[in-house]
Amino acid sequence: MSAYPPGPHEVPARLDGPGDLDGSGDAPGSPAEREVGYELPPMWSWQEFLDRARAPDTIEGGQGRHNTGEWAGASWPEALRLATDGWTRQVPEVEAAIATLRERVRDEVVTTMLVPTWDVTGSEVDVGAYLSGVPECMVDATPQRVSTRGRVVTFLVPAGYTNATPHASVRNRGLALAALCSAIIAAGHSAEIWSGMCVHVEGERYVSVARVISAAEPFDLGRLIFVLAHPAMLRRLWLAVWDSAPRDRAERMCRDDYGWASYACHPDDLPDGVRDPYVLPYLEPADPQWHTFESAMAWCAEVFRELGLVRERH
Repeated sequence: MSAYPPGPHEVPARLDGPGDLDGSGDAPGSPAEREVGYELPPMWSWQEFLDRARAPDTIEGGQGRHNTGEWAGASWPEALRLATDGWTRQVPEVEAAIATLRERVRDEVVTTMLVPTWDVTGSEVDVGAYLSGVPECMVDATPQRVSTRGRVVTFLVPAGYTNATPHASVRNRGLALAALCSAIIAAGHSAEIWSGMCVHVEGERYVSVARVISAAEPFDLGRLIFVLAHPAMLRRLWLAVWDSAPRDRAERMCRDDYGWASYACHPDDLPDGVRDPYVLPYLEPADPQWHTFESAMAWCAEVFRELGLVRERH
């Protein structure tokens, strides 16, 4: 891994490396669709994620533990402390944002589902209705917005971004997402949050996901803020997870500077049985919405509004 800030003339495209010359952000020949070349077993709890990050490296020079300087945002011991205790210094700012969002969170979370409808025309025949002489014997699957109240609302947040991404952009985006996710939970909805490191390594897509907030445990705001807003989540812990992967895969990951864009995650990256996740876009450092916390909040609130999770501002 080139685990250092980029030089003044570099165009970032890799997760932690120097990047491509045309600035496209994609590895040459990398697929845009969800093709997985290698996938680590999913980590179902925060403790399992931390255990995987603490596991002994299978390679020499893994950058999760051994990267030096301020680029990672914290030393290895400090990253582990924040992961355990939470990034509590940012809690008051997020709580203030949650208070302003509370009235905008919908009482009922809705999603789009395909619901069968019967009519005199349609794409398929309901044989039973046809034999019974019912004129409305044709069936179509119609998209409808339906309530998911009582079900777990699942978010999948991509952890990857380029090596040139400034700490301020990571922080502003992460605090805004933490505030919005927390407001959903504070409104009484059950929610779980997954973090995903999805990158392209030597032409293959590498995927790993971890459930960092579970609906079955007490909500830990300090942990959520660390996961979403602190650069050490990616530049220490996620890299350490891959440093302890099977040796051949860890060597490939390290040799290819821990991967190329796109860092997008997909619903199918989550384990079987995790239904209807809200998959958020990955961080693009050049996007202007991350320049301030206020602009990040406005942008993320609009995304959540389009997902049907918050109301229009009155």
